[in-house]
Amino acid sequence: MATRFTFLHRYWRVCNSLCSPRVRSVFSQSVAIRMAVAAVGLGGSCLALAQEVPHWSIPQAGGMPGLPVMTGLEQRTNGVRVTWDGPPGYYHVFQRTNVHSGSWQAVTGPLLTRNATLPVGLDNAFFRVAGPAPRYAGAQACAECHEPMHHLTAHTGHAHALDTLKRIGQDKNPACLPCHTVGYGLPTGFISETATPHLAGVQCENCHGPAANHAANELDRAARPRAELAAQVCGGCHTDSHQPTWEEWKSSRHAVVTEDLNPPGRINSCGRCHSGSVRLALGKGRDPAVAVTNDANVPITCAVCHDPHGRHVWTNVLTGTVTTNQLRHPVASTNQYAMGTGGDFTAQYNPDINLCAQCHNDHGATWSGNARAPHHSPQYNMLLGTAGVLDAGFTPRAATHALQIGKQCVGCHMPTAPYQSEDQPAMTGHSFKVESFASCRDCHVFPELSTPFAMMSVANQIGQLKDALDLWATTRAPDTLRTKYGPRAWEYSIPGDLSPGGEGPTSVEQAQIPEAIRKARFNLYLVKYDGSYGTHNPRHTINLLEQARIWIQAELNP
Repeated sequence: MATRFTFLHRYWRVCNSLCSPRVRSVFSQSVAIRMAVAAVGLGGSCLALAQEVPHWSIPQAGGMPGLPVMTGLEQRTNGVRVTWDGPPGYYHVFQRTNVHSGSWQAVTGPLLTRNATLPVGLDNAFFRVAGPAPRYAGAQACAECHEPMHHLTAHTGHAHALDTLKRIGQDKNPACLPCHTVGYGLPTGFISETATPHLAGVQCENCHGPAANHAANELDRAARPRAELAAQVCGGCHTDSHQPTWEEWKSSRHAVVTEDLNPPGRINSCGRCHSGSVRLALGKGRDPAVAVTNDANVPITCAVCHDPHGRHVWTNVLTGTVTTNQLRHPVASTNQYAMGTGGDFTAQYNPDINLCAQCHNDHGATWSGNARAPHHSPQYNMLLGTAGVLDAGFTPRAATHALQIGKQCVGCHMPTAPYQSEDQPAMTGHSFKVESFASCRDCHVFPELSTPFAMMSVANQIGQLKDALDLWATTRAPDTLRTKYGPRAWEYSIPGDLSPGGEGPTSVEQAQIPEAIRKARFNLYLVKYDGSYGTHNPRHTINLLEQARIWIQAELNP
Protein backbone atom coordinates (compact mmCIF):
# COMPACT_ATOMS: atom_id res chain seq x y z
CA MET A 1 0.00 0.00 0.00
CA ALA A 2 2.61 2.54 1.04
CA THR A 3 4.77 1.81 -2.01
CA ARG A 4 1.89 2.28 -4.43
CA PHE A 5 0.85 5.53 -2.76
CA THR A 6 4.40 6.88 -3.01
CA PHE A 7 4.71 5.96 -6.67
CA LEU A 8 1.40 7.55 -7.64
CA HIS A 9 2.05 10.68 -5.62
CA ARG A 10 5.37 11.05 -7.45
CA TYR A 11 3.51 10.61 -10.75
CA TRP A 12 1.24 13.53 -9.81
CA ARG A 13 4.29 15.66 -9.01
CA VAL A 14 6.01 14.74 -12.28
CA CYS A 15 2.90 15.64 -14.27
CA ASN A 16 2.66 19.01 -12.59
CA SER A 17 6.34 19.62 -13.34
CA LEU A 18 6.60 18.40 -16.91
CA CYS A 19 3.19 18.35 -18.58
CA SER A 20 1.82 21.30 -20.50
CA PRO A 21 -0.57 23.62 -18.64
CA ARG A 22 -3.51 22.22 -20.61
CA VAL A 23 -2.57 18.61 -19.78
CA ARG A 24 -2.06 19.50 -16.12
CA SER A 25 -5.52 21.06 -15.87
CA VAL A 26 -7.29 18.12 -17.54
CA PHE A 27 -5.26 15.63 -15.50
CA SER A 28 -6.15 17.37 -12.26
CA GLN A 29 -9.85 17.82 -12.98
CA SER A 30 -10.86 14.75 -14.93
CA VAL A 31 -8.34 11.94 -14.70
CA ALA A 32 -7.69 12.34 -10.96
CA ILE A 33 -4.98 10.69 -8.91
CA ARG A 34 -4.81 6.99 -8.12
CA MET A 35 -4.68 6.64 -4.36
CA ALA A 36 -3.68 3.22 -2.99
CA VAL A 37 -5.09 4.12 0.40
CA ALA A 38 -8.45 3.94 2.13
CA ALA A 39 -9.74 7.40 1.34
CA VAL A 40 -13.37 8.32 0.91
CA GLY A 41 -16.05 9.86 3.07
CA LEU A 42 -18.97 12.23 3.18
CA GLY A 43 -17.42 15.33 4.68
CA GLY A 44 -14.96 18.01 3.73
CA SER A 45 -13.04 20.01 6.28
CA CYS A 46 -13.03 23.80 6.27
CA LEU A 47 -10.01 25.84 7.24
CA ALA A 48 -10.07 26.91 10.86
CA LEU A 49 -9.69 30.63 11.48
CA ALA A 50 -6.30 30.09 13.10
CA GLN A 51 -4.87 28.58 9.94
CA GLU A 52 -3.05 30.66 7.37
CA VAL A 53 -4.67 31.77 4.14
CA PRO A 54 -3.78 29.31 1.33
CA HIS A 55 -2.02 30.84 -1.65
CA TRP A 56 -1.61 29.74 -5.25
CA SER A 57 1.36 27.38 -5.29
CA ILE A 58 1.86 25.96 -8.79
CA PRO A 59 2.71 28.29 -11.71
CA GLN A 60 0.38 27.90 -14.69
CA ALA A 61 0.79 29.43 -18.13
CA GLY A 62 -1.60 32.35 -18.37
CA GLY A 63 -1.69 33.14 -14.66
CA MET A 64 -4.77 32.06 -12.68
CA PRO A 65 -6.13 28.93 -14.45
CA GLY A 66 -9.77 28.52 -15.36
CA LEU A 67 -9.83 24.88 -14.26
CA PRO A 68 -8.97 23.50 -10.82
CA VAL A 69 -5.48 22.11 -10.39
CA MET A 70 -4.83 19.47 -7.76
CA THR A 71 -1.88 20.63 -5.65
CA GLY A 72 -1.43 17.98 -2.98
CA LEU A 73 -2.34 14.60 -1.54
CA GLU A 74 -1.33 13.86 2.01
CA GLN A 75 -2.01 10.65 3.88
CA ARG A 76 -3.05 11.35 7.47
CA THR A 77 -4.09 9.21 10.40
CA ASN A 78 -7.73 10.22 9.93
CA GLY A 79 -7.81 9.87 6.16
CA VAL A 80 -6.45 11.67 3.13
CA ARG A 81 -6.13 15.42 2.77
CA VAL A 82 -6.76 16.57 -0.80
CA THR A 83 -5.81 20.11 -1.79
CA TRP A 84 -6.38 21.95 -5.04
CA ASP A 85 -6.41 25.46 -6.41
CA GLY A 86 -8.27 27.43 -9.02
CA PRO A 87 -10.58 30.35 -9.67
CA PRO A 88 -13.24 31.57 -7.23
CA GLY A 89 -16.38 29.51 -6.74
CA TYR A 90 -17.69 26.28 -5.27
CA TYR A 91 -15.88 22.96 -5.65
CA HIS A 92 -16.87 19.31 -5.26
CA VAL A 93 -14.63 16.29 -4.69
CA PHE A 94 -15.60 13.04 -6.44
CA GLN A 95 -14.28 9.50 -6.16
CA ARG A 96 -14.60 6.15 -7.84
CA THR A 97 -12.81 2.81 -7.53
CA ASN A 98 -11.88 2.27 -11.18
CA VAL A 99 -10.37 4.96 -13.34
CA HIS A 100 -11.78 3.37 -16.54
CA SER A 101 -15.32 2.51 -15.45
CA GLY A 102 -17.99 3.27 -12.92
CA SER A 103 -19.59 6.56 -12.05
CA TRP A 104 -18.01 9.36 -10.08
CA GLN A 105 -19.57 9.74 -6.64
CA ALA A 106 -19.58 13.07 -4.83
CA VAL A 107 -17.86 12.74 -1.46
CA THR A 108 -18.20 16.36 -0.38
CA GLY A 109 -20.82 19.00 -0.63
CA PRO A 110 -20.03 22.34 -2.26
CA LEU A 111 -16.84 23.80 -0.79
CA LEU A 112 -15.56 27.35 -0.90
CA THR A 113 -12.33 26.13 0.65
CA ARG A 114 -9.77 24.48 -1.59
CA ASN A 115 -9.07 21.43 0.55
CA ALA A 116 -10.88 18.46 2.01
CA THR A 117 -9.94 15.70 4.42
CA LEU A 118 -11.62 12.47 3.38
CA PRO A 119 -11.97 9.86 6.17
CA VAL A 120 -10.65 6.32 5.75
CA GLY A 121 -13.24 4.08 4.22
CA LEU A 122 -12.28 2.59 0.86
CA ASP A 123 -9.16 1.12 -0.74
CA ASN A 124 -7.86 2.05 -4.19
CA ALA A 125 -9.87 5.25 -4.58
CA PHE A 126 -9.50 7.72 -7.43
CA PHE A 127 -10.30 11.39 -6.81
CA ARG A 128 -11.13 14.34 -8.96
CA VAL A 129 -12.14 17.91 -8.24
CA ALA A 130 -14.82 19.77 -10.19
CA GLY A 131 -15.03 23.53 -10.05
CA PRO A 132 -17.08 26.37 -11.49
CA ALA A 133 -17.34 26.70 -15.25
CA PRO A 134 -14.56 29.03 -16.49
CA ARG A 135 -16.53 31.94 -17.97
CA TYR A 136 -14.42 34.83 -19.24
CA ALA A 137 -15.78 38.33 -19.80
CA GLY A 138 -12.82 40.49 -20.85
CA ALA A 139 -11.45 43.62 -19.23
CA GLN A 140 -14.15 45.90 -20.63
CA ALA A 141 -16.71 44.15 -18.45
CA CYS A 142 -14.50 44.87 -15.43
CA ALA A 143 -14.22 48.52 -16.46
CA GLU A 144 -17.92 49.07 -15.81
CA CYS A 145 -17.16 49.12 -12.08
CA HIS A 146 -13.36 49.41 -12.00
CA GLU A 147 -12.76 52.14 -14.56
CA PRO A 148 -9.80 53.88 -12.80
CA MET A 149 -7.95 50.58 -12.42
CA HIS A 150 -8.83 49.52 -15.95
CA HIS A 151 -7.51 52.80 -17.36
CA LEU A 152 -4.16 52.37 -15.58
CA THR A 153 -3.79 48.74 -16.58
CA ALA A 154 -4.66 49.46 -20.22
CA HIS A 155 -1.43 51.44 -20.52
CA THR A 156 0.87 48.71 -19.23
CA GLY A 157 2.84 46.25 -21.31
CA HIS A 158 0.52 43.43 -20.26
CA ALA A 159 -2.40 44.95 -22.15
CA HIS A 160 -0.40 44.77 -25.39
CA ALA A 161 1.05 41.30 -24.88
CA LEU A 162 -0.51 39.94 -28.08
CA ASP A 163 1.09 42.75 -30.07
CA THR A 164 4.53 41.50 -29.04
CA LEU A 165 3.69 38.15 -30.66
CA LYS A 166 2.41 39.84 -33.80
CA ARG A 167 5.66 41.74 -34.20
CA ILE A 168 7.60 38.47 -34.37
CA GLY A 169 4.98 36.51 -36.32
CA GLN A 170 4.01 34.19 -33.45
CA ASP A 171 0.45 35.39 -32.80
CA LYS A 172 -0.98 32.05 -34.03
CA ASN A 173 1.45 29.89 -32.05
CA PRO A 174 -0.53 27.82 -29.49
CA ALA A 175 2.55 27.50 -27.31
CA CYS A 176 2.72 31.29 -26.90
CA LEU A 177 -0.95 32.29 -26.73
CA PRO A 178 -1.73 31.12 -23.15
CA CYS A 179 0.58 33.84 -21.78
CA HIS A 180 -0.43 36.55 -24.23
CA THR A 181 -4.25 36.26 -24.16
CA VAL A 182 -7.09 35.50 -21.76
CA GLY A 183 -8.25 31.92 -21.18
CA TYR A 184 -6.70 30.45 -24.32
CA GLY A 185 -7.69 26.80 -24.80
CA LEU A 186 -10.90 26.98 -22.77
CA PRO A 187 -14.40 27.20 -24.28
CA THR A 188 -15.05 30.84 -23.36
CA GLY A 189 -11.42 31.95 -23.70
CA PHE A 190 -9.44 33.54 -26.51
CA ILE A 191 -9.84 31.92 -29.93
CA SER A 192 -8.49 34.50 -32.35
CA GLU A 193 -8.21 38.25 -32.61
CA THR A 194 -11.10 38.20 -35.06
CA ALA A 195 -13.45 35.96 -33.07
CA THR A 196 -12.58 37.16 -29.55
CA PRO A 197 -10.86 40.56 -29.77
CA HIS A 198 -12.03 41.41 -26.24
CA LEU A 199 -9.74 38.68 -24.86
CA ALA A 200 -6.51 39.74 -26.60
CA GLY A 201 -3.56 40.64 -24.41
CA VAL A 202 -3.02 40.01 -20.71
CA GLN A 203 -5.98 41.34 -18.77
CA CYS A 204 -7.63 41.30 -15.34
CA GLU A 205 -8.76 37.68 -15.61
CA ASN A 206 -5.24 36.38 -16.23
CA CYS A 207 -4.35 37.25 -12.65
CA HIS A 208 -7.74 37.19 -10.93
CA GLY A 209 -9.43 34.26 -12.67
CA PRO A 210 -12.59 34.05 -14.83
CA ALA A 211 -14.91 36.92 -13.90
CA ALA A 212 -18.07 36.66 -16.03
CA ASN A 213 -19.99 35.19 -13.09
CA HIS A 214 -18.86 38.09 -10.92
CA ALA A 215 -19.78 40.63 -13.59
CA ALA A 216 -23.26 39.10 -13.80
CA ASN A 217 -23.79 39.28 -10.03
CA GLU A 218 -21.29 41.41 -8.15
CA LEU A 219 -23.08 40.66 -4.86
CA ASP A 220 -22.26 36.95 -5.04
CA ARG A 221 -19.23 36.72 -2.77
CA ALA A 222 -18.42 33.20 -3.96
CA ALA A 223 -17.81 34.51 -7.49
CA ARG A 224 -15.58 37.43 -6.53
CA PRO A 225 -12.24 37.22 -8.36
CA ARG A 226 -9.20 36.38 -6.27
CA ALA A 227 -6.64 39.02 -5.29
CA GLU A 228 -3.61 36.74 -5.19
CA LEU A 229 -0.15 37.98 -4.11
CA ALA A 230 1.70 34.73 -4.75
CA ALA A 231 4.60 35.03 -7.18
CA GLN A 232 3.39 31.79 -8.76
CA VAL A 233 0.70 33.78 -10.59
CA CYS A 234 3.40 35.73 -12.42
CA GLY A 235 5.71 32.72 -12.57
CA GLY A 236 3.46 30.83 -14.96
CA CYS A 237 4.47 33.18 -17.77
CA HIS A 238 7.67 34.88 -16.64
CA THR A 239 9.62 31.66 -16.80
CA ASP A 240 11.81 29.29 -18.84
CA SER A 241 15.26 29.81 -20.34
CA HIS A 242 14.15 32.84 -22.38
CA GLN A 243 12.83 34.74 -19.36
CA PRO A 244 13.75 32.89 -16.15
CA THR A 245 12.41 35.59 -13.81
CA TRP A 246 10.43 33.08 -11.74
CA GLU A 247 13.26 30.60 -11.37
CA GLU A 248 15.71 33.33 -10.35
CA TRP A 249 13.33 34.87 -7.83
CA LYS A 250 12.65 31.45 -6.38
CA SER A 251 16.38 31.03 -5.69
CA SER A 252 16.59 34.39 -3.90
CA ARG A 253 16.09 35.20 -0.24
CA HIS A 254 13.11 37.33 -1.23
CA ALA A 255 11.24 34.06 -1.75
CA VAL A 256 11.79 32.89 1.85
CA VAL A 257 9.80 33.61 5.00
CA THR A 258 12.27 32.87 7.78
CA GLU A 259 9.93 33.02 10.78
CA ASP A 260 6.26 33.30 11.65
CA LEU A 261 5.25 36.93 11.07
CA ASN A 262 1.63 36.65 12.19
CA PRO A 263 2.10 37.29 15.96
CA PRO A 264 1.06 40.82 17.04
CA GLY A 265 4.63 41.65 18.07
CA ARG A 266 5.97 40.98 14.56
CA ILE A 267 3.29 41.74 12.02
CA ASN A 268 3.67 45.53 12.14
CA SER A 269 7.41 45.56 12.88
CA CYS A 270 9.28 42.74 11.14
CA GLY A 271 6.43 42.43 8.66
CA ARG A 272 7.19 45.85 7.20
CA CYS A 273 10.04 44.37 5.21
CA HIS A 274 9.76 40.61 5.60
CA SER A 275 6.13 40.15 4.57
CA GLY A 276 4.77 40.99 1.15
CA SER A 277 1.16 41.10 2.34
CA VAL A 278 2.00 43.38 5.27
CA ARG A 279 4.06 45.73 3.12
CA LEU A 280 1.28 46.15 0.58
CA ALA A 281 -1.33 46.68 3.31
CA LEU A 282 0.80 49.39 4.91
CA GLY A 283 1.30 51.03 1.53
CA LYS A 284 -2.48 51.32 1.23
CA GLY A 285 -2.77 52.88 4.68
CA ARG A 286 -4.25 49.78 6.29
CA ASP A 287 -3.48 48.26 9.66
CA PRO A 288 -1.92 44.86 8.84
CA ALA A 289 -3.07 43.43 12.17
CA VAL A 290 -6.61 43.79 10.79
CA ALA A 291 -6.14 43.63 7.02
CA VAL A 292 -3.71 40.70 6.95
CA THR A 293 -5.14 38.41 9.63
CA ASN A 294 -3.27 35.08 9.57
CA ASP A 295 -1.76 36.00 6.20
CA ALA A 296 1.55 37.66 7.03
CA ASN A 297 3.72 34.73 5.97
CA VAL A 298 3.89 35.86 2.34
CA PRO A 299 7.40 36.47 0.99
CA ILE A 300 8.51 39.51 -0.99
CA THR A 301 6.67 38.60 -4.17
CA CYS A 302 6.53 40.32 -7.55
CA ALA A 303 3.69 42.72 -6.68
CA VAL A 304 5.63 44.15 -3.73
CA CYS A 305 8.13 45.80 -6.09
CA HIS A 306 6.13 45.89 -9.33
CA ASP A 307 2.74 47.59 -9.52
CA PRO A 308 0.61 45.25 -11.65
CA HIS A 309 -2.09 47.88 -12.18
CA GLY A 310 -0.25 50.99 -13.23
CA ARG A 311 2.72 52.88 -14.61
CA HIS A 312 4.98 55.27 -12.72
CA VAL A 313 7.18 58.03 -14.06
CA TRP A 314 10.55 58.43 -12.34
CA THR A 315 13.31 60.98 -12.87
CA ASN A 316 16.69 59.50 -11.96
CA VAL A 317 18.38 61.85 -9.48
CA LEU A 318 21.84 60.79 -10.71
CA THR A 319 21.42 60.80 -14.47
CA GLY A 320 18.36 62.97 -15.03
CA THR A 321 16.87 60.19 -17.15
CA VAL A 322 13.06 59.97 -17.11
CA THR A 323 11.68 56.43 -17.14
CA THR A 324 8.16 55.07 -17.19
CA ASN A 325 7.72 51.62 -15.70
CA GLN A 326 5.73 49.60 -13.20
CA LEU A 327 8.23 49.88 -10.33
CA ARG A 328 6.67 51.25 -7.16
CA HIS A 329 9.82 53.27 -6.35
CA PRO A 330 12.80 54.75 -8.24
CA VAL A 331 16.06 52.85 -8.64
CA ALA A 332 18.27 55.65 -7.25
CA SER A 333 18.18 58.20 -4.45
CA THR A 334 20.66 60.10 -2.30
CA ASN A 335 18.53 61.09 0.70
CA GLN A 336 19.32 59.65 4.11
CA TYR A 337 16.57 57.17 4.99
CA ALA A 338 15.65 54.80 7.78
CA MET A 339 12.39 52.94 8.34
CA GLY A 340 12.12 51.98 12.00
CA THR A 341 10.38 48.81 13.11
CA GLY A 342 8.18 50.83 15.46
CA GLY A 343 6.14 53.99 15.18
CA ASP A 344 3.79 55.13 12.46
CA PHE A 345 4.68 53.68 9.06
CA THR A 346 3.19 56.56 7.08
CA ALA A 347 5.19 59.16 8.99
CA GLN A 348 8.46 57.41 8.14
CA TYR A 349 7.69 56.27 4.60
CA ASN A 350 9.23 58.12 1.65
CA PRO A 351 8.11 56.86 -1.79
CA ASP A 352 11.02 58.63 -3.53
CA ILE A 353 13.68 56.49 -1.88
CA ASN A 354 15.51 53.81 -3.87
CA LEU A 355 13.33 50.71 -4.26
CA CYS A 356 15.83 48.42 -2.53
CA ALA A 357 16.51 50.96 0.23
CA GLN A 358 12.87 50.85 1.28
CA CYS A 359 13.88 47.78 3.30
CA HIS A 360 17.66 47.58 3.04
CA ASN A 361 18.32 50.39 5.51
CA ASP A 362 19.56 50.51 9.10
CA HIS A 363 16.07 51.02 10.57
CA GLY A 364 17.33 53.94 12.63
CA ALA A 365 19.73 51.88 14.74
CA THR A 366 22.12 53.84 17.02
CA TRP A 367 25.18 52.89 19.03
CA SER A 368 23.30 53.58 22.27
CA GLY A 369 20.92 50.69 21.68
CA ASN A 370 21.81 47.73 23.88
CA ALA A 371 19.13 45.11 23.25
CA ARG A 372 20.51 43.56 20.07
CA ALA A 373 22.95 44.19 17.25
CA PRO A 374 21.78 46.39 14.34
CA HIS A 375 19.68 44.58 11.78
CA HIS A 376 21.21 42.75 8.80
CA SER A 377 20.09 45.51 6.43
CA PRO A 378 22.24 48.70 6.60
CA GLN A 379 23.24 48.51 2.93
CA TYR A 380 21.70 51.82 1.80
CA ASN A 381 23.14 53.77 4.72
CA MET A 382 26.55 52.20 4.20
CA LEU A 383 26.33 53.17 0.54
CA LEU A 384 25.65 56.79 1.52
CA GLY A 385 28.24 56.79 4.30
CA THR A 386 25.67 57.73 6.94
CA ALA A 387 25.84 54.53 9.00
CA GLY A 388 28.01 54.14 12.08
CA VAL A 389 29.87 56.44 14.47
CA LEU A 390 33.02 58.41 13.64
CA ASP A 391 35.09 60.97 15.53
CA ALA A 392 36.03 64.30 14.01
CA GLY A 393 39.18 62.85 12.46
CA PHE A 394 37.12 60.82 9.97
CA THR A 395 34.97 62.33 7.24
CA PRO A 396 31.81 60.39 6.29
CA ARG A 397 31.38 60.17 2.54
CA ALA A 398 29.01 58.58 0.09
CA ALA A 399 30.45 55.80 -2.01
CA THR A 400 31.42 56.34 -5.62
CA HIS A 401 29.08 53.41 -6.26
CA ALA A 402 26.21 55.47 -4.81
CA LEU A 403 26.85 58.50 -6.99
CA GLN A 404 28.19 57.14 -10.28
CA ILE A 405 26.21 53.93 -10.82
CA GLY A 406 23.01 55.31 -12.27
CA LYS A 407 20.83 52.44 -11.06
CA GLN A 408 22.68 52.03 -7.75
CA CYS A 409 21.76 48.61 -6.28
CA VAL A 410 20.18 47.38 -9.51
CA GLY A 411 23.34 48.25 -11.43
CA CYS A 412 25.31 45.49 -9.72
CA HIS A 413 22.76 43.16 -8.15
CA MET A 414 20.50 42.68 -11.17
CA PRO A 415 22.73 41.85 -14.15
CA THR A 416 20.87 40.91 -17.31
CA ALA A 417 21.85 38.95 -20.38
CA PRO A 418 19.94 37.85 -23.49
CA TYR A 419 19.09 34.25 -24.28
CA GLN A 420 21.84 32.48 -26.21
CA SER A 421 20.91 28.81 -25.98
CA GLU A 422 19.48 26.28 -23.53
CA ASP A 423 22.99 25.98 -22.12
CA GLN A 424 23.24 29.79 -21.96
CA PRO A 425 19.80 30.94 -20.83
CA ALA A 426 18.80 34.55 -20.39
CA MET A 427 19.52 36.36 -17.14
CA THR A 428 16.91 38.73 -15.67
CA GLY A 429 18.69 39.69 -12.46
CA HIS A 430 15.94 38.50 -10.12
CA SER A 431 18.21 36.27 -8.06
CA PHE A 432 19.64 39.61 -6.82
CA LYS A 433 23.09 38.07 -6.72
CA VAL A 434 26.14 39.69 -8.27
CA GLU A 435 26.56 37.05 -10.96
CA SER A 436 28.48 39.15 -13.46
CA PHE A 437 31.37 41.63 -13.24
CA ALA A 438 30.55 43.13 -16.65
CA SER A 439 29.36 46.47 -15.26
CA CYS A 440 32.41 46.70 -12.95
CA ARG A 441 34.86 46.68 -15.86
CA ASP A 442 33.84 50.19 -16.88
CA CYS A 443 35.86 51.46 -13.90
CA HIS A 444 37.87 48.53 -12.51
CA VAL A 445 40.63 46.38 -13.99
CA PHE A 446 40.13 42.67 -13.31
CA PRO A 447 37.30 43.18 -10.75
CA GLU A 448 36.82 39.41 -10.50
CA LEU A 449 40.28 39.29 -8.87
CA SER A 450 40.44 42.54 -6.92
CA THR A 451 36.97 42.26 -5.35
CA PRO A 452 37.52 38.93 -3.54
CA PHE A 453 40.92 40.16 -2.33
CA ALA A 454 39.43 43.37 -0.87
CA MET A 455 36.57 41.45 0.72
CA MET A 456 38.99 39.00 2.33
CA SER A 457 40.94 41.90 3.79
CA VAL A 458 37.81 43.33 5.43
CA ALA A 459 36.78 39.89 6.69
CA ASN A 460 40.20 39.54 8.34
CA GLN A 461 39.82 42.95 10.00
CA ILE A 462 36.40 41.96 11.34
CA GLY A 463 37.97 38.85 12.85
CA GLN A 464 40.80 40.85 14.41
CA LEU A 465 38.43 43.37 15.99
CA LYS A 466 36.25 40.59 17.33
CA ASP A 467 39.33 39.02 18.94
CA ALA A 468 40.24 42.39 20.44
CA LEU A 469 36.76 42.76 21.92
CA ASP A 470 36.97 39.23 23.35
CA LEU A 471 40.33 40.16 24.87
CA TRP A 472 38.80 43.22 26.49
CA ALA A 473 35.90 41.10 27.77
CA THR A 474 38.18 38.50 29.37
CA THR A 475 40.85 40.85 30.73
CA ARG A 476 39.45 44.37 31.14
CA ALA A 477 35.71 44.05 31.60
CA PRO A 478 34.26 44.64 35.09
CA ASP A 479 34.65 41.55 37.27
CA THR A 480 30.90 40.87 37.41
CA LEU A 481 30.60 40.84 33.63
CA ARG A 482 33.84 38.94 33.04
CA THR A 483 32.88 36.21 35.51
CA LYS A 484 29.31 35.88 34.29
CA TYR A 485 29.71 36.23 30.50
CA GLY A 486 33.38 35.61 29.65
CA PRO A 487 34.13 36.67 26.04
CA ARG A 488 30.52 37.81 25.59
CA ALA A 489 30.92 40.59 28.18
CA TRP A 490 31.17 43.18 25.36
CA GLU A 491 28.05 42.00 23.56
CA TYR A 492 24.48 43.15 23.27
CA SER A 493 21.87 41.56 25.56
CA ILE A 494 20.95 39.37 22.60
CA PRO A 495 24.38 38.82 21.03
CA GLY A 496 24.93 39.09 17.32
CA ASP A 497 26.35 36.41 15.05
CA LEU A 498 29.91 37.05 16.24
CA SER A 499 29.20 35.61 19.69
CA PRO A 500 26.97 32.55 19.47
CA GLY A 501 26.25 30.29 22.39
CA GLY A 502 24.52 32.35 25.04
CA GLU A 503 23.16 35.65 26.29
CA GLY A 504 24.98 38.92 26.79
CA PRO A 505 24.81 41.44 29.64
CA THR A 506 21.30 42.42 30.66
CA SER A 507 19.84 45.85 29.98
CA VAL A 508 20.91 46.96 33.47
CA GLU A 509 24.40 45.47 33.13
CA GLN A 510 24.95 47.20 29.77
CA ALA A 511 25.71 50.39 31.73
CA GLN A 512 28.95 48.75 32.92
CA ILE A 513 30.26 48.47 29.34
CA PRO A 514 32.34 51.56 28.39
CA GLU A 515 30.88 53.85 25.75
CA ALA A 516 33.89 53.28 23.52
CA ILE A 517 33.31 49.51 23.48
CA ARG A 518 29.63 49.98 22.71
CA LYS A 519 30.44 52.32 19.81
CA ALA A 520 33.10 49.93 18.51
CA ARG A 521 30.74 46.93 18.53
CA PHE A 522 28.12 49.00 16.71
CA ASN A 523 30.54 49.87 13.89
CA LEU A 524 31.76 46.30 13.73
CA TYR A 525 28.31 44.82 13.31
CA LEU A 526 27.30 47.42 10.74
CA VAL A 527 30.23 46.42 8.57
CA LYS A 528 29.57 42.71 9.05
CA TYR A 529 25.82 42.95 8.47
CA ASP A 530 26.24 45.15 5.41
CA GLY A 531 27.33 41.86 3.87
CA SER A 532 29.46 43.33 1.09
CA TYR A 533 32.70 43.34 3.11
CA GLY A 534 33.49 46.83 1.94
CA THR A 535 32.34 46.58 -1.66
CA HIS A 536 29.41 48.94 -1.19
CA ASN A 537 31.54 51.73 0.26
CA PRO A 538 35.23 50.83 0.69
CA ARG A 539 36.40 54.10 2.25
CA HIS A 540 33.56 54.31 4.75
CA THR A 541 34.05 50.66 5.72
CA ILE A 542 37.76 51.22 6.39
CA ASN A 543 36.97 54.31 8.47
CA LEU A 544 34.39 52.50 10.61
CA LEU A 545 36.76 49.63 11.32
CA GLU A 546 39.70 51.91 12.03
CA GLN A 547 37.62 54.01 14.40
CA ALA A 548 36.50 50.86 16.20
CA ARG A 549 40.12 49.74 16.48
CA ILE A 550 41.13 53.06 18.09
CA TRP A 551 38.34 52.85 20.65
CA ILE A 552 39.06 49.24 21.58
CA GLN A 553 42.78 49.88 21.86
CA ALA A 554 42.15 52.79 24.20
CA GLU A 555 40.16 50.50 26.50
CA LEU A 556 42.78 47.73 26.35
CA ASN A 557 45.61 50.16 27.14
CA PRO A 558 44.09 52.89 29.33
